[in-house]
Amino acid sequence: MLYDVLIIGAGITGAMTARKLAKYQLSVCVAEAAGDVAMGATKANSAIVHAGFDAECGTLKAKLNVQGCAMMKDEIKELDVPYKNNGSLVCAFSDEEVKHLEKLKARGDTNGVPDLEIIDGKRLHEMEPNVSPDAIAALWAPSAGIVCPYELCIAACENANVNGVDFRFNFRVVSIEKKDGVFFVSDGKDTIEAKYVVNASGVHSDEIAKIAGDEIDFAVIPRRGEYMLLDRAEGKQASATLFACPSANGKGILVSPTVDGNLILGPTAKAIDDKDDTATTQAGLDEVIRGALHLMPKVNTRAVITQFSGVRPTPVGADGDITKSDFCIRISEKVPGLLHLAGIESPGLASSPAVGAYAVELLEKMGLSLNEKPDYKPGRPEKIRFRELNAEQRAEVIKKNPLYGKIICRCETVTEGEIVDAIRRPLGARDLDMVKRRTRAGMGRCGSGFCSPRTVEILARELGVSMAEITKCGGDSVILNGGAR
Repeated sequence: MLYDVLIIGAGITGAMTARKLAKYQLSVCVAEAAGDVAMGATKANSAIVHAGFDAECGTLKAKLNVQGCAMMKDEIKELDVPYKNNGSLVCAFSDEEVKHLEKLKARGDTNGVPDLEIIDGKRLHEMEPNVSPDAIAALWAPSAGIVCPYELCIAACENANVNGVDFRFNFRVVSIEKKDGVFFVSDGKDTIEAKYVVNASGVHSDEIAKIAGDEIDFAVIPRRGEYMLLDRAEGKQASATLFACPSANGKGILVSPTVDGNLILGPTAKAIDDKDDTATTQAGLDEVIRGALHLMPKVNTRAVITQFSGVRPTPVGADGDITKSDFCIRISEKVPGLLHLAGIESPGLASSPAVGAYAVELLEKMGLSLNEKPDYKPGRPEKIRFRELNAEQRAEVIKKNPLYGKIICRCETVTEGEIVDAIRRPLGARDLDMVKRRTRAGMGRCGSGFCSPRTVEILARELGVSMAEITKCGGDSVILNGGAR
C-alpha cells in the first residue's frame, strides 16, 4: 500500500500529528520502533503542561508552547483524558532570584502567557503552606496544568486509529530511499511506502535524518532525567507545580502533584552517551531528594513507590550551545517530502497539540492535499475508570457488565472489566506493562505483587494464548518460566 504520509515515531509528537492528519481524507501510517506507543520520552517525563514563560522569546518553542497550553483543554475533553489546571509556581529564595523571576515574567508576557504574576512570600505560603519558609517570592502561572503524558499519547493514537490511521510496531527504521517521488522505508524485513515522511523519532531524530540522506543543521544529545514517585499519601503536599529558579541545565528539580494523586519529584538533567539508557542512579536520586527538600523540607522522600528515568532529546546547533535551543522543525531542502519534528524536548508535552497542527500546515505547504473527512470522530471509545465512580454509578456499570465487579488491582481499584477493555480497545494491550499504562493496574504501592498473576491469566484468556507466552514488556520478558497453561 502507498500511504500519503508515514510518521516515524509514536511518542506524543507523532501521536498528535497523526491525530491532526486523521481529520483529512488521507492514508496515514505510524511506524514505531518499540512495541507500543509512548515508549520514549513521552513515557517518562514531568507530566507538566507548561505555561510558556521559560522559552526564549521569538522561538518556535515559545510560540508552540503557549498555543499548545491553550489548546490542551479542548484536546483532553475530546479524548477523555484526566487533566488538572493546577497552575505553577517558580519559587525564589534570594533577591537575586527575585530578579530572575522578573525576567521570566517579562519573557512570559512577551510570549503571550496569560495572567502571570509575581507574588510575595506571604501569599506563596498561603497558597502552598508546605513550601520552604526560606522562599520569599514566586512567579504564579495559573494557565499551567498537569496531565498523564502516556495516557494522552495512547488516547491520541486510539483516536487516530479509529479514524483510519494504521500503526506498525517493532518497526525500527534502518533505511530510507526515495524513488520516483515515493519513500521506501524499511526495518530490514518489511517496507512501508509513502509520499511524505514525518520524522518524529525523538532522541533518534537526527539519526533518522541521516538515514534519509538529509544534511541537517542540528544534532540531538540525550539528557537523562531521573524521578521519584511518591505514594498518594503525599499527593496533597502541593496543589500547584513547584519549581526552583531555573539554571542553564533546565528547570531544575520540581515537586508536583499528578493527576492520579501521587507526588512526583525530579528530574535531573545529565548528558549521557546511550540514547536508550533509562537507568536510575544513586547520585541522581540523591540530587532529586536534595532539590525536593530545598523546595519542600517536610516532604517524605521515604514514601517512594518507584523511581524511573527518561531521556529527553536536547537539540544542539552548529555552535554546540544548548542554552538557547529551539525545536528543530524543518522542511528538508535536500530530500523533498521529508519533514523533521526534532529536538522536541520540554515543553514538548505542552506544545504537542500545536506541534501537530503546525506539522499539518507544513505538509500542506509541501504539497499535501487536505480535504476534511465528513465522518471524522474527534474522540475515542468510552473508557470507564471504576475508581472514580460513586456507589450508584458503580452499581450501574456492574449491572451492565459483571466483570466490573471484580477488583484485580486493589491498590488502584482496577477491575477485570477495565483490563479486558484495555486489551480489546484500539491498539489494545498485549503485555503486562501495556495493561498497566492503560489502566494503572500494578502502579500502586505493592508494585503489582497482588494483581500481576490475575492480569497474566486475563491476558492469556483474551489473547487466546498460554500464560507462558505472556510477557512483561514484549520480546523475551516472559513472566512464567515452566510451561504454565
